[in-house]
Amino acid sequence: MSSRRPPTQVREPEGPWRPTPAEIAAAEDRTVPDVIGRGLRILFCGINPGLYSGAVGHHFARPGNRFWKALHGSGLTPTLLSPFAERELVALGLGVTNLVDRATATADRLSREELERGARRLAAKVRRYAPANVVFLGIGAYRTAFGRPKASLGLQEDAIGGARIWLLPNPSGLNAGYPLAALERSFGALARDVARAAPSRRRAVR
Repeated sequence: MSSRRPPTQVREPEGPWRPTPAEIAAAEDRTVPDVIGRGLRILFCGINPGLYSGAVGHHFARPGNRFWKALHGSGLTPTLLSPFAERELVALGLGVTNLVDRATATADRLSREELERGARRLAAKVRRYAPANVVFLGIGAYRTAFGRPKASLGLQEDAIGGARIWLLPNPSGLNAGYPLAALERSFGALARDVARAAPSRRRAVR
């Protein structure tokens, strides 16, 4: 069993900044604080932070990531936010967390056991904060973490702690199968559904 440094949180300089290659390399196993509050409309759930996000201490921070553009393009945010302004999401009823807290160079560094533990932690978090919807950004990690190998993109029949589940594509710039326009359409379908959805109970997976 490999030994890892205990997860640490980065001390953030004031204002937006770009980490050096050395700072990025040193971000292995760091954590990025959740952006969360009670009763959110949507809690977005990434797989885990990348090293760039671990270095700066903000979600979806690598310049090639399309998360913030997809949020704005879909109408979920009125302006294009920077990762450094992520705390503004809570006032809009939005939040961000991850299945696994620790930063890695790629998500394939995570074991099945880590993802399954992350699913249990997420379920407890959902029960505590009671978001209306949990949106997973990355279908493969969801399939593994929750034992749903046939899950497909879109609204799911399952629920977590009363929250509806959506699966959307990973907004990473490496996900070439989903250009920005396709991501905006996916996020837009989510936005329209959330706006019209009535409270409902679904079969809980956790």
